[in-house]
Amino acid sequence: MAKYEIATIDGDGIGPEVCQSAITVLKEACGSGLLAFTGHDGGADHYVKSGHVLPDDTYAACKAADAILHGAAGMPGVTYPDGTEVGNDLHLRLRFRLDLYANVRPIRLYQGVDSPLKHFKPGQIDYVIVRENTEGLYASRGGGIVLRDEVATDTIVVTRKGIERVARFSFELARQRKGAPRDGKRRVTVCDKANILRTYAFFRSVCDDVAAAYPDVDIDYAYADAITVHMLKRPDFYDVIVAENMFGDIISDLGAATIGGMGLSASAELGDTHGLFQGAHGSAPDIAGQNAASPLATILSGALMLRWLGDKHADAALTDAAQRIELAVEQVLAKGDHVPRDLGGTASCTDMTQAVCRALSR
Repeated sequence: MAKYEIATIDGDGIGPEVCQSAITVLKEACGSGLLAFTGHDGGADHYVKSGHVLPDDTYAACKAADAILHGAAGMPGVTYPDGTEVGNDLHLRLRFRLDLYANVRPIRLYQGVDSPLKHFKPGQIDYVIVRENTEGLYASRGGGIVLRDEVATDTIVVTRKGIERVARFSFELARQRKGAPRDGKRRVTVCDKANILRTYAFFRSVCDDVAAAYPDVDIDYAYADAITVHMLKRPDFYDVIVAENMFGDIISDLGAATIGGMGLSASAELGDTHGLFQGAHGSAPDIAGQNAASPLATILSGALMLRWLGDKHADAALTDAAQRIELAVEQVLAKGDHVPRDLGGTASCTDMTQAVCRALSR
């Protein structure tokens, strides 16, 4: 019997292709007997068929599993009556019901990738954005008000508990890292708009309170508008960035653009007990079924899953497998024989999967 049960949801568009690709790589890295993958329904297409984006049995399986691996969800035109997208609701429901409060987005420039920031080389961009995942402006999801088709409101909500735990997560993460590429300092940057809104001033003050327990980690501050400039001009300054839900959502995609695009953007949504892992890109229905999608973001998300499970269960075999997957991806990109289409190459989803597996076998 496998040691760890992984619930998988292929989802929509390119989701099935990239999810199955990641499973293939994870099996290659871990061998037999360590992981068991069980597929479950969910997503926009399933909603069209059944009226349920997250069926009860899928949720129960995800809750019971050791981890969740997701492909992608969402299809154009599949919306609720209020106009919001059905597909996004899949991982949003899992996020809130399983209390996955820390969204972790590594931003790392790999060898062989052409960054639009021409002055920065591989290794000079290497930081993590931690996005508070269950509060902020997105807490209004489904609860906003539309009055007489004339006025619409959504409310931002932050709590001391919510800020404290994501701030503590960020400082602990900084302690585990080697520091910022520029100066080697372990640093947490608080991204907010504390100069304008009381909500963000409170967010910053609570982060300050948490920082007092981490004298070995520097605390830094950046307004949300200014950091969009700094992330382009001096990305090597950053180590860990922590932000409210919406700001974290926005700057994470900007960070991904600096390392080659969303096709390399891995994501982990973590709570104290559960973890959901998926590439941060969308379902890309325009290329679905064409074997054209890059699976690398989902493969790297699978590596994040192994690291999280390895830390949680003190299982060195998982941590080693995660390191080998990350190294294999970097070796494939650095060699340049297989380059996915989103990075300017012609390699198919299958080509990239096989190339990573070959690198693992070496």
